[in-house]
Amino acid sequence: MNSSLNPHTLTRLLSSLDAARNGAAFRALLASFCLAGLMLGAAEADLARELTWRGALWGCAALCIVFLGVNSTGLLLMDQARGHPIRDLRDAAYDSLRIAPRVLLCLVAMLSTAGLLTALMLGLLSLSRLPHVGPPLLSALVPLGVGLFGGMLLTLMVMVGPLTGPSIWSGLPPARALRKLAGLLRWRLLDTAVLMVGVLGISALVSACVSVVVVGGGQAMALLVPWAAGIELPPQQLMAGLFGRGLRSLGAAGTPINTSAAGLAVQTGGGVVFALALVLPALFYLRGCCAVWLALTEPPAEEAQL
Repeated sequence: MNSSLNPHTLTRLLSSLDAARNGAAFRALLASFCLAGLMLGAAEADLARELTWRGALWGCAALCIVFLGVNSTGLLLMDQARGHPIRDLRDAAYDSLRIAPRVLLCLVAMLSTAGLLTALMLGLLSLSRLPHVGPPLLSALVPLGVGLFGGMLLTLMVMVGPLTGPSIWSGLPPARALRKLAGLLRWRLLDTAVLMVGVLGISALVSACVSVVVVGGGQAMALLVPWAAGIELPPQQLMAGLFGRGLRSLGAAGTPINTSAAGLAVQTGGGVVFALALVLPALFYLRGCCAVWLALTEPPAEEAQL
């Protein structure tokens, strides 16, 4: 296979900057994050009342909502990345229910392979207890184990986690998606790692810009709200809301809080900002993962004609 690191790939990677124009994907991811946040708040409240089983159910429901929301967003971003008409948000939500088991199946298959390799290595390590063959075997297993577990960690970070979803979002059945991923692992792991570094760089740049906006704007509002609105609001309360912390955590830390209707309104507004701050980097990251998958698996039109 030829290297995927070429100007066309760079163009595809930089095209992930248009993720902010995909309004349907933005709404899908924002809605799932907000709903999951409400469920996590309910789980925290139930756990505080020692209702462990109900809190666990809320937590599992939040994970399911995020998973389905990410799949819906990924389908919409894949449409954009391939230049196809972006499907309706309702269709994306329905399709995410249909493909979610396929994504889970691919993840389970790859993680099961990693588990089998780990079990095999543990079995070989247990043989190192033997009196005569143990030391030579252990000396051979150390470099083998370092390479095996280090390679699995790298594969998890740059391929399994980022590209399993796009492999299914592109329309492949699980068997073909697994074969494609296995081919990338064998031939293009380094290319994939380099491209994913680029995706992470774009996401980090977006996160930095969002952080400047949130911290700078939060500090300004913390100064202006008490003066202009006449609300005695500790600055820590507003800043805590901007970073997803609730009033319970502030009270536990001994921070003075305003529990009036105005104080709760400010806290709610801060929660909205926190959700937006999470959505934007995640949106660019998912769009970048779609671009990497297409760059690795779909050649340019001029190459396909050769």
